[in-house]
Amino acid sequence: MKADSPSPAGDATPRDPVERAHLKDPGDASHVIHRYPADPAFDGLLQRFWIPVWSVPPGQEAPQRVLQYPVSLVVVSADYARFYGVVSGLSTTTLTGTGWAVGVMCAPAAGFLVAGGPMSDHTDRHVDVAEVLGPAGETLTARVRAAMAPDPHAPAAHAAAMDAFGDALRPLLPVDADGELVNRVVAYVEGDREVLRVAQVCERFGLSERALQRLVHRRLGLTPKWLIQRRRLQEAAERLREGPAGLAGVAASLGYADQAHLTRDFARVTGVPPGQFAARYAAGSSRGARPPVS
Repeated sequence: MKADSPSPAGDATPRDPVERAHLKDPGDASHVIHRYPADPAFDGLLQRFWIPVWSVPPGQEAPQRVLQYPVSLVVVSADYARFYGVVSGLSTTTLTGTGWAVGVMCAPAAGFLVAGGPMSDHTDRHVDVAEVLGPAGETLTARVRAAMAPDPHAPAAHAAAMDAFGDALRPLLPVDADGELVNRVVAYVEGDREVLRVAQVCERFGLSERALQRLVHRRLGLTPKWLIQRRRLQEAAERLREGPAGLAGVAASLGYADQAHLTRDFARVTGVPPGQFAARYAAGSSRGARPPVS
């Protein structure tokens, strides 16, 4: 399995579709993230692995803020092993000391299958992996920790850890019909910026609004309206980080009625007004990124 190029936090390379959700502070060089696509055998169930390895100087913290995609996560570290539902607001994880984690970004269909029930029970919360996977979760945790302990940067360690995830999650295949449908719904909303209304999604898939609401609530723990808003906020954050941009133009391009609506939505979810967010990244770019912490 071939890795994507590891990217130190704060670098100036273009953001891929996954990275755009990660609102790293400019100049944050606390960690390196190794990324790998999931094996094609897991299409429809798993999307991508990410393996952050960090080293934060004593007494310092490195908050990691994410506008999470509408998917569940399974994450194993030296200290915990968790299954995460979708965080409806801003997800924040604070790195301290040294450490590593191995996570898999599931496909939208997967959460219901991993949890064995509605994802609405897991919105904005996490549980121990063993709570949803049972003994297979315990085995997964032990195998990942054994693989990563000698050298968390080693490609061989990453491969062994991902094999452990595959063995634990393979019994969930094949994805069921509702899972395939929710995968298509999410791909449509995320892939077409002209989708601004729930009615468009209903029309595209021949579903009543009530049927779409039930599907998205059961499989993702969210609402169709949330899917559209999240995509727009991710795109707004990406544009604001790319360079000088008029807020009115960004708002119009994303289908907001006016700049005030974008400002209200962005600040409510991220805690920072879009103008301040853009200024932070402009200042970080002018200073340049610090070298990674070793």
